[in-house]
Amino acid sequence: MRSEVTVSFKNSPPVRMDLNEVQPLPHDLARVWLDDQFAQMDCEPLRPTGKLLTADKILVVAQAAGPARFADAAWAQAFARAASAALAKPVVHIDVAAMRLSY
Repeated sequence: MRSEVTVSFKNSPPVRMDLNEVQPLPHDLARVWLDDQFAQMDCEPLRPTGKLLTADKILVVAQAAGPARFADAAWAQAFARAASAALAKPVVHIDVAAMRLSY
Protein backbone atom coordinates (compact mmCIF):
# COMPACT_ATOMS: atom_id res chain seq x y z
CA MET A 1 0.00 0.00 0.00
CA ARG A 2 1.18 3.50 -0.82
CA SER A 3 2.42 5.62 2.09
CA GLU A 4 3.26 9.31 1.71
CA VAL A 5 2.78 12.76 3.17
CA THR A 6 2.36 15.79 0.92
CA VAL A 7 2.60 19.38 2.17
CA SER A 8 1.44 22.27 -0.02
CA PHE A 9 2.31 25.92 0.49
CA LYS A 10 0.98 28.93 -1.40
CA ASN A 11 3.24 29.88 -4.33
CA SER A 12 5.49 26.84 -3.82
CA PRO A 13 5.50 23.39 -5.36
CA PRO A 14 4.13 20.68 -3.05
CA VAL A 15 6.63 18.77 -0.94
CA ARG A 16 6.08 15.01 -1.18
CA MET A 17 7.67 12.63 1.32
CA ASP A 18 7.55 8.97 0.34
CA LEU A 19 7.25 6.64 3.35
CA ASN A 20 7.05 3.31 1.48
CA GLU A 21 10.56 2.17 2.41
CA VAL A 22 10.69 3.88 5.81
CA GLN A 23 10.26 2.17 9.17
CA PRO A 24 6.97 3.31 10.74
CA LEU A 25 7.24 5.51 13.81
CA PRO A 26 5.41 4.30 16.94
CA HIS A 27 2.31 6.37 17.72
CA ASP A 28 3.54 7.58 21.11
CA LEU A 29 6.92 8.69 19.71
CA ALA A 30 5.15 10.51 16.87
CA ARG A 31 3.09 12.50 19.36
CA VAL A 32 6.19 13.35 21.41
CA TRP A 33 8.05 14.50 18.27
CA LEU A 34 5.14 16.74 17.25
CA ASP A 35 4.84 18.13 20.80
CA ASP A 36 8.56 18.96 20.81
CA GLN A 37 8.37 20.71 17.43
CA PHE A 38 5.26 22.61 18.51
CA ALA A 39 7.11 23.91 21.60
CA GLN A 40 10.43 24.61 19.81
CA MET A 41 8.68 26.67 17.13
CA ASP A 42 6.61 28.61 19.70
CA CYS A 43 3.39 27.55 17.98
CA GLU A 44 -0.01 28.64 19.24
CA PRO A 45 -3.21 26.54 19.29
CA LEU A 46 -5.60 27.24 16.41
CA ARG A 47 -8.71 27.25 18.59
CA PRO A 48 -9.49 30.08 21.01
CA THR A 49 -10.41 27.48 23.66
CA GLY A 50 -6.81 26.29 23.66
CA LYS A 51 -7.86 22.74 22.79
CA LEU A 52 -5.23 21.21 20.55
CA LEU A 53 -6.21 18.33 18.29
CA THR A 54 -3.50 16.21 16.68
CA ALA A 55 -4.56 17.40 13.22
CA ASP A 56 -4.33 21.03 14.38
CA LYS A 57 -0.86 20.43 15.80
CA ILE A 58 0.31 18.96 12.47
CA LEU A 59 -1.10 21.94 10.56
CA VAL A 60 0.46 24.51 12.88
CA VAL A 61 3.88 22.82 12.89
CA ALA A 62 3.82 22.62 9.07
CA GLN A 63 2.86 26.29 8.89
CA ALA A 64 5.60 27.35 11.32
CA ALA A 65 8.18 25.24 9.49
CA GLY A 66 7.40 26.77 6.12
CA PRO A 67 8.92 25.71 2.81
CA ALA A 68 12.45 26.44 4.04
CA ARG A 69 12.30 23.85 6.82
CA PHE A 70 10.79 21.28 4.46
CA ALA A 71 13.83 21.78 2.21
CA ASP A 72 15.79 19.93 4.91
CA ALA A 73 15.18 16.33 3.78
CA ALA A 74 15.91 14.79 7.20
CA TRP A 75 13.50 17.13 9.02
CA ALA A 76 10.82 16.69 6.33
CA GLN A 77 11.10 12.90 6.58
CA ALA A 78 10.81 13.05 10.39
CA PHE A 79 7.74 15.29 10.08
CA ALA A 80 6.15 12.93 7.56
CA ARG A 81 6.76 9.88 9.74
CA ALA A 82 5.34 11.67 12.80
CA ALA A 83 2.28 13.01 10.97
CA SER A 84 1.44 9.67 9.39
CA ALA A 85 1.90 7.77 12.67
CA ALA A 86 0.07 10.29 14.85
CA LEU A 87 -2.95 10.19 12.53
CA ALA A 88 -2.61 6.45 11.88
CA LYS A 89 -3.07 7.15 8.15
CA PRO A 90 -0.70 6.02 5.37
CA VAL A 91 -1.53 8.92 3.03
CA VAL A 92 -1.79 12.47 4.38
CA HIS A 93 -2.25 15.72 2.44
CA ILE A 94 -1.57 19.00 4.25
CA ASP A 95 -2.62 22.25 2.58
CA VAL A 96 -0.99 24.95 4.70
CA ALA A 97 -2.49 27.89 2.79
CA ALA A 98 -6.04 26.59 3.34
CA MET A 99 -5.14 25.15 6.78
CA ARG A 100 -6.71 21.87 5.69
CA LEU A 101 -5.61 18.31 6.31
CA SER A 102 -6.98 15.30 4.47
CA TYR A 103 -6.22 11.60 4.24
